[in-house]
Amino acid sequence: MFYVYVLQMQNQTLYIGFTSDLKKRLQEHNKGQSIYTKKFLPARLIYYECYLSDKDAKKRESMLKEFGSTYSHLKKRISASLGDSQGRD
Repeated sequence: MFYVYVLQMQNQTLYIGFTSDLKKRLQEHNKGQSIYTKKFLPARLIYYECYLSDKDAKKRESMLKEFGSTYSHLKKRISASLGDSQGRD
């Protein structure tokens, strides 16, 4: 399986990523092994999607990162999980 995931950082910003091992990747983030998230730990997994194809997962990750409307729609779908977060990283 391949995963697209959203982390909420300590400063309420969001991080979107892709991985084939979600549990391991979340541990790496929280150990400070990601350049992009280590300044804002701890990271909290708030959403993920599963795909059989890595190409599908990478495409979805790109869409979330590149297209504001796709990202905004996702934020609306998971608004209760986000709380007051309005950030994007």
